[in-house]
Amino acid sequence: MKLYSLSVLYKGTNKANLLKAAYDLSSFSFFQRSSVQEFMTFTSALIVERSSHGSRASVKEQDYLCHVYVRNDCLSAVVIADSEYPQRVCFTLLDKVLDEFSKQVDSIDWPSGSPDTIRYTALDSYLARYQNPREADAMSKVQAELDETKIILHNTMESLLERGEKLDDLVQKSEHLGNQSKAFYKTARKQNSCCEVM
Repeated sequence: MKLYSLSVLYKGTNKANLLKAAYDLSSFSFFQRSSVQEFMTFTSALIVERSSHGSRASVKEQDYLCHVYVRNDCLSAVVIADSEYPQRVCFTLLDKVLDEFSKQVDSIDWPSGSPDTIRYTALDSYLARYQNPREADAMSKVQAELDETKIILHNTMESLLERGEKLDDLVQKSEHLGNQSKAFYKTARKQNSCCEVM
C-alpha cells in the first residue's frame, strides 16, 4: 500500500490550476521520476477538470487509483495511490487536507495561485503520515486490532483442542450445561459431521 501524490487544485471554468503538490516517487528509478511527476500532475488536473462540483470519485489508471474530491467552492484535491490502498482512508485524507488548506490559504489566492506563491507546507507531512493507513486512520487501526484479536481467539481455541481435550468430552463433563443443551450439541455435531465428509 502506497501513496504517490497528493495535490490541491482550484477548478476554474476552463481548466484546473495546481496550487500545491507533494510526491513520494522513491519507488521509481531516478531517471523516471520527473516524467512520472509530470504525468501525475497532468492526470490530477485532468481528473479535476472532468469532475463536477461537490463530487468524490475514484478513477483507475493502470495499476493506480486516483481519488478526487471537488468541493462546491471549487477547491479540489487528488491523491494517487496503488490499488491496494483503502479508498475510505484516501477520502478522509482529502477532506482533512482541503479543510486545513481553506483555513490557512485565503480564497482570494486560489484562482491565481501557483505552487511557488501558495504558502502551505503540510502536504509533505500528510503524504508521509498516511503512507501507513493503519497508523494514520483511527478506523483502520481499530479494524487491524479487531482482526488481530480474532486471530488470537482462533489460535486459543485450536491450542485448547490440541492439548488432547476434545470438545465432546468437555461438554459431557460440564455441570453448567443442562441436558437439553447437551442434546442440542450432539444433534448439531451429527448434522455438521455429514458435511465434513464432502
